[in-house]
Amino acid sequence: MRTKSDRMRRAVILSTISAALAATVMAAAFAQSRSFYDGKTITIVVGYSPAGGYDNYARMLARHFGRHVPGSPNVIVQNMPGAATLTAVRYLDASAPQDGTVITMFDPGLISESIAVPDTIKVKFSDYRWIGNMLRDIRVCYAWAATGIKNWQDMMARRQFLIGTTAKGSQAYVNGAILRKIFNAPVRQIAGYPGSAEQRLALERGELEGNCASWSSIPPDWLAERKINPLVRFSPKRPADMPQGVPYVVDLAATKEDKDVLTILAAPGELGRPFIVAKAVPPERVRMLRDAFAATLRDEAFLADAQKQSLPVDAVTGEEAENVIARIYAAPHDLAKKVKDVLE
Repeated sequence: MRTKSDRMRRAVILSTISAALAATVMAAAFAQSRSFYDGKTITIVVGYSPAGGYDNYARMLARHFGRHVPGSPNVIVQNMPGAATLTAVRYLDASAPQDGTVITMFDPGLISESIAVPDTIKVKFSDYRWIGNMLRDIRVCYAWAATGIKNWQDMMARRQFLIGTTAKGSQAYVNGAILRKIFNAPVRQIAGYPGSAEQRLALERGELEGNCASWSSIPPDWLAERKINPLVRFSPKRPADMPQGVPYVVDLAATKEDKDVLTILAAPGELGRPFIVAKAVPPERVRMLRDAFAATLRDEAFLADAQKQSLPVDAVTGEEAENVIARIYAAPHDLAKKVKDVLE
């Protein structure tokens, strides 16, 4: 008859054997994946048109990413604009290979939209595997200096303030909706622009009076020559090259309820330049892509490239990004309803 001590020793031995077998299987799978990318091409799908901020970041990553993926695959960028990048996200589940050769870069404004109108968006971003994020975004709404609008007060005093956006669901749309719904700002958003490059041209032609965008995507010469006047920022962090007097949107809110809603709506800014793959991608390949992504963003040649293009990098790992997403989707139901009221 076995004693209690014998049973405990047997359990420890079985547990050790099980762990060893699991480690062996994982090591074999990882070794097999290391050879998977030999001779392959990784496609980074960007949900906006060429020459905008998202496209610039994606192409910069593509120039360096392949060196850090075992097998040194070729890396290309494919632009797939539509529905504020939702077309590119849906492509992952619709017809894209789900083997780790397709990565999508999208506008995180869709995260807020997925909370507000889940029946319309029909996408939940916790259902994807996150590879990482290149930048904790700092969003800002600004006025074209030639309009004479110098600050928040000037904008609020206008009868109408015309800004651009691609479509509902984009970060630009979310920012504009916040101004309209929470602050009753005289904002009118003109939709239908394929990307930020086209919106910049519209500003220079006088079709728009301002815009809401990532601070990092504003042309450096616009800042140097003071062609724009920033009105409000959507991040508590203020970049060193942003004027000190630009207010933080949460500080402008009159009630705690509005502050709570603004905090939820601003959260996706932590994921300003995100990369995701389909959930069906094998875990060992997700791990490999995450490791390669992290290594790329530490690469001296990559960082020199970023500095040359004036594209700031503030990396978020895939694991960190998934934690942010979990916090956003954990918002109380009543708060989610208020977010919906703002974005409708």
